[in-house]
Amino acid sequence: MKVIGISGSLRAKSNTLHYVKTALKVLQEEGIATELISLRGKEIKPCTGCYDCARKQKGRCSIKGDDFDDVFDKMRQAEGIILGSPVYLSSVVPQIMALLARATFVSYWSDKFFSGKVGGPITVARRAGHNVAFSQLLLWFFFNGMIVPGSTYWNVGMAGAGGARDAEKDTEGLQTVINFAHHMAGVMKKLFA
Repeated sequence: MKVIGISGSLRAKSNTLHYVKTALKVLQEEGIATELISLRGKEIKPCTGCYDCARKQKGRCSIKGDDFDDVFDKMRQAEGIILGSPVYLSSVVPQIMALLARATFVSYWSDKFFSGKVGGPITVARRAGHNVAFSQLLLWFFFNGMIVPGSTYWNVGMAGAGGARDAEKDTEGLQTVINFAHHMAGVMKKLFA
C-alpha cells in the first residue's frame, strides 16, 4: 500500500506542506509507504478540453512539456491520495486545479482508475475560505469514486497570518489531520491488506 501526499503550495517551507507531512508521518507509523510531492518548482499546464484522452490517447494526456505525467503516474499507482492546498482567495490554488482537471479527464475516459482509492483533502488558510476550497477538493474525491475517511472535524488548518509559516502552532488543526490519517490507514488496511 502506498499513499502520496500532494502539496499545492509554491512557497518554501509552507504551512500546507507541514500539514501534509504530518498526515504522511502518521501513515508511515501505521506501516503504509508514503511519498510527498510538492508542486513547488513544477509546471502543470491547465486542461484544454481537447478530449484527446478520450479519443486518441486513451489513458494519457496529450499535453506535453510539463510535469503532469510524473505526478499523474504516481497518483495512478497509489492506493491513497492526500491533496493539500493553501487558500489565498477562497478557493484551491490553480496548480492543484490544473492537475486535478487533467487527471480526472484522463481517468474518466479510460478505466476510472481513481475509483476505490482512499484519500482526502487538507486546506490551509489564515482566516477564512477553508470551506469553499475544502469542498472543491472533497467534490473531486467524490466525483472520482474515492473513499474519504472522516476525522474529528474538517481537515483545515489555521496558519499564515501575514505570510507567517507557523502551522505547528495550530494544535487543533494538526490533531484533526492526525486523526484523519489514522482513519485513512484503518480504511486502507481493511480494503487492501
